[in-house]
Amino acid sequence: MQEIKKRRIVLASVLKPVNDPRMFEKMGQSLSHNYEVHIMGTHADDVHAGADIFFHPLAPYARFSIDRVLAPFRILKKIFRLKPALLIVCTHELLWMVLIVKIFLPCSVVYDIRENFFRNILYTNSFPPILRVLIALYVRIKEWITLPLINNFFLAEIGYAHELGFVRSKMLVLENKLKKVRMPPLKKWSDDDQNIHLLFTGTLAPTTGIFVAIDLATKLHALDTKIRLHIVGFCPMVTIHQEIMDRIRNKSFVLFGQPTEPVAHLDIVRAIQQADYGIIAYPPNPSTQNTIPTKLFEYLGYNLPILLLKHEPWVEKCREYGAAVPFDAERIDAPEMLDAMKRGGFYLKDPQDVFWESEERKLLEAVSRLVDS
Repeated sequence: MQEIKKRRIVLASVLKPVNDPRMFEKMGQSLSHNYEVHIMGTHADDVHAGADIFFHPLAPYARFSIDRVLAPFRILKKIFRLKPALLIVCTHELLWMVLIVKIFLPCSVVYDIRENFFRNILYTNSFPPILRVLIALYVRIKEWITLPLINNFFLAEIGYAHELGFVRSKMLVLENKLKKVRMPPLKKWSDDDQNIHLLFTGTLAPTTGIFVAIDLATKLHALDTKIRLHIVGFCPMVTIHQEIMDRIRNKSFVLFGQPTEPVAHLDIVRAIQQADYGIIAYPPNPSTQNTIPTKLFEYLGYNLPILLLKHEPWVEKCREYGAAVPFDAERIDAPEMLDAMKRGGFYLKDPQDVFWESEERKLLEAVSRLVDS
């Protein structure tokens, strides 16, 4: 009997690697049971796609280069060759390509909004002040123009439903919850050396709180020399990387591997399993005020106690599990925090509603409708 060929789905991004956790581990692996999945993104070392998932890595390029400008056209060429039943674009930089795809290919298109790009550009320091206003407006105009061509919007944050009112008529919230990785449990650092290991993971930038984390660890270390800070993440901006190095100079209790490319998600999971406390320290900013950091789901899912900057929605999410020690970045009470850390009593109740499985069901139902249509 001839095997029925699976329908094709393409997930594409310009800056995310092909093994990006949301594209690959969450959406890609969930969809691969029923569809042939192709993922397009930047190059990543030592990646294994798995059955019915195919990687299409772009050649490495700098964030500001002609190759990045050409990347959407290279992705478009691959899309025409594959002729997918569904295209999921994961960045605004591919929205103009949607115009061309819709003219020549009979496929549904989803815009997976994992960031409110308008706010991220406008309220962070990635570009000079005048330029960031122009770029933010350009992105928003592009989203408005292509709105009629998008069949569905996937939102990575519940808060985006309020920030992006123009997508409400055809949106689906798929939060970046934790998909647990099957791997042997690792021994805690402190089982061997009796130190207290703090962890900061993810993108390293002022807006993600890296400098708040270094300041916090420094104050705690001044009270207890057993405090250690592990930084496991990638800094895309050279100037910020240099500032991090300046801040941790002569601080031997801070461990930073200085990776030259994004850290593999598996390495982050290993670091979470070995740590004693995770730090979430996003400074107040309109770009993150309505978001739930992915690392919050990860730390909760792996029962890692959290040193959490006071932001009421995040504090509330942790409160019922006894998961966090909240702090005020402007007035860090290090003695009180250290006392709370040593008292313990975390996770008397296992967290619920932090795992990807609840989102997977919604994803599969939505994609089935889109592909059939």
